[in-house]
Amino acid sequence: MPMTRPLSPGKIIFFGLIALLLALIVAQNKISSSTERIPYQDAERVAEGRALYNENCASCHGIQLKGEADWQKRDANGFLPAPPHDMTGHTWHHPDKLLFTLTHSGVQAIAGPDYVSKMPAFKEQLSEHQIWSILAYIKSTWPDEVKKRHDALNDQ
Repeated sequence: MPMTRPLSPGKIIFFGLIALLLALIVAQNKISSSTERIPYQDAERVAEGRALYNENCASCHGIQLKGEADWQKRDANGFLPAPPHDMTGHTWHHPDKLLFTLTHSGVQAIAGPDYVSKMPAFKEQLSEHQIWSILAYIKSTWPDEVKKRHDALNDQ
């Protein structure tokens, strides 16, 4: 019988991230049926979103949307740090409905109840309007090319 080597921590994290991504893709069928899109071109919603982001999100994701250091590596307790929401992160790789659902209902609504995350569900603290406004602020900060790619993702 051939000997097998245990996976390195880096490979475990890599495969864990792949599994989460696949879960997010499969979960598209569970996402809210809302047809609303991120109103990133509405200056009032963006301003409202900036204030709400600073009050509710910046403590983890940073005032400048930079996220926590080493956000792709699990910490000693097994949690992934808060990712950036600027163009260096993966936020813009996800369609509007998924971003809304993650914020509204938490990661567990997509990845399953056993998924361990520090990201809370905000449905008890923020209205749907407020969540869309926060997403408007985040998207408004992305370069035009990234916004166009994100819009195309939503059109698929």
